[in-house]
Amino acid sequence: MAVESVGPGCSAICPGKLRCARPGSCAAGQGAPPSAWGAPPLILRVAPVWWTLDWTDYISNQFKARQSAHKPLLLRRLPRLFSDRSKPRHSVTSRSDPWTAAMGNLCCCVQVDQSTVAIREQFGKFDSVLEPGCHCMPWFIGKRVAGHLTLRLQQLDVRCETKTKDNVFVNVVASIQYRALAGKASDAFYKLSNTRSQIQAYVFDVIRASVPKLILDDAFEQKDEIAKAVEEELEKAMSAYGFEIVQTLIVDIEPDEHVKRAMNEINAAARLRVAANEKAEAEKIVQIKRAEGEAEAKYLSGLGIARQRQAIVDGLRDSVLGFSVNVPGTTAKDVMDMVLITQYFDTMKEIGASSKASSVFIPHGPGAVRDIATQIRDGLLQGSAVSHH
Repeated sequence: MAVESVGPGCSAICPGKLRCARPGSCAAGQGAPPSAWGAPPLILRVAPVWWTLDWTDYISNQFKARQSAHKPLLLRRLPRLFSDRSKPRHSVTSRSDPWTAAMGNLCCCVQVDQSTVAIREQFGKFDSVLEPGCHCMPWFIGKRVAGHLTLRLQQLDVRCETKTKDNVFVNVVASIQYRALAGKASDAFYKLSNTRSQIQAYVFDVIRASVPKLILDDAFEQKDEIAKAVEEELEKAMSAYGFEIVQTLIVDIEPDEHVKRAMNEINAAARLRVAANEKAEAEKIVQIKRAEGEAEAKYLSGLGIARQRQAIVDGLRDSVLGFSVNVPGTTAKDVMDMVLITQYFDTMKEIGASSKASSVFIPHGPGAVRDIATQIRDGLLQGSAVSHH
C-alpha cells in the first residue's frame, strides 16, 4: 500500500507528483522548485515481513539537486569553457573527456597528436597552427583550440551515373586520394565546411562532361584520360582551399546488366566466327595436302609402271636375241609366239589365284594366243603403213 499526496492542481501524469513538496502549487503540475522543497512525502510500502521507508531515491535526488544548486557557476561551466566546443572538421579524431580537457586547459597546455594539427584562436580570431606535440594554451587571455585537422591521406569513392555517346547509361566509380597541406592548414580549416561534398561536385561535373563524348568501348579504353581530366580539375580547384589531390583513379565502369549481356554475346559471336574461319582453313589445308599426296602417289605409280614396262621390254628383247642365237633357224616371230604363250599361262595362273568374285571370260585354248599375236602384228603393220604414207 502506498500513500500518495496529490494536490488538486497536479496533473495525473505529472512525473513529480510523488516527489513534489507542495502539490498543486505550480500551473504545469511539475511541482515547486528545489528551493521550496520541504519535508519529503512519507511513502509506506507493505512488505510480507517488515515495514520500511523508501528514502533511497529521495536522498539521492535531494543530494544531486542541492550539489548542483550550490556548485559555483564557474565550476559548472568549466567543461564547456575549456573543452573543444567546435567539432573537429575534415578529420576523425578521438574525443577526450570534457573534464580531462578542462584540467589540461587549466594547466595552460594542450596536446596535439601526430599527423594532426590544431587551430588556435584568440577571442574567436585565428591565431596560429599548432604542430604535433605539447603547446601552451593561456586560456585566461582568450586563447583556445578551435579544432583539429588531420594531415593523413584520405580517400573518397564517388559513384556517378552518366550516359555515353551511344546512349548507354553507365555508373562510373572514381576513387579520389587527397590530403590537407600543413602549410595551408588555416585555409583548409576555415574556407571549406564540407570537403567531401565539394570534391564530389567537381568529380560529377568532369565525368558528366567527358564520358558523353565517348562511346562505351572508348570509355573503357580511355579510363586513364578520364581520371587525368578529373585530377587536373580537382587540383586546380582544391589547391585554393589548402588541399592536395594525390591521385585520381577510375576504378570501375558499370553499364546496365542487359548491355553487359549483349556485349558478351557480341564477343562470343565474334570468337565463334573466328573459330569457324580457322576450322575452314584447316579443312582446306587438309584437302590440299590430300590432293598433293594423291598426285604425288599417282606420279610415283606412273614412274613405277613405266619402269616395269621398260624392264619387260628389255627382258623380251634379251630373250629374243638369246633364243635366236642359241636356236638356229628360228625367227623373231617364233620367239614372240613362245613369249606370248608363256605370259598367257602366267596370266591364267594369277586370275585363278585371285580371291575376287568377278568372272573373266578368255579363250581357253593355246591356239588363241596365235590369233592374238596375229592381231598385234597386223596392227603394228597397219600403223607402220600409215606412218609411211
